[in-house]
Amino acid sequence: MLLEDFEALAAAAARHAEEPRLEFLGGKMGVKAVRGGVHSEIVMWLLRQCMRQRPELSLYGDRGVKVETYRKGRAIPDGALAPTGHFLRSGEWADPDGVLMVVEVTSYDRDTSQRDRVDKPRAYAESAIPVYLLIDRDSRDVTVHSEPVDGVYQERHTVPFGKTLPLPEPVGFELDTEPLVGWTALAEG
Repeated sequence: MLLEDFEALAAAAARHAEEPRLEFLGGKMGVKAVRGGVHSEIVMWLLRQCMRQRPELSLYGDRGVKVETYRKGRAIPDGALAPTGHFLRSGEWADPDGVLMVVEVTSYDRDTSQRDRVDKPRAYAESAIPVYLLIDRDSRDVTVHSEPVDGVYQERHTVPFGKTLPLPEPVGFELDTEPLVGWTALAEG
């Protein structure tokens, strides 16, 4: 599929709020499931953590980002941490320059393993986004990827839900994941 064809299709789908969101990674179109209640609560919890610890930054939800250098991918992370006002002049798909961290919360759809654990870390690292945070509800842990070099994050640190995870610079704060323990027991809604 050509990038231009994907962007036209994604724009058409975005006009319908009840429709899933489309992404383009590794030259293939994928569907990102619409969030459920627990997923949304986790993103809001992280937003509050970012606001409290780094008030000069904003965690933008569902912000389209241009990723990958070779295939010119398009991703919609659950969160993109950047200086407040960073996306004011960007279009539907923003350049990754200036994005400090992207966040994904795993969903219960069929391709979340490939997309969130393989494709997106590669795409984000290839785009030189300094930090990728994966909140993995299946394995009940949080992984921070950092130091992207040649399309691969060189550092990776994982803690189980309930532990504190230091987020490296340029994010630079500790994330207490205790609230995630109770939420993962809830059925998605």
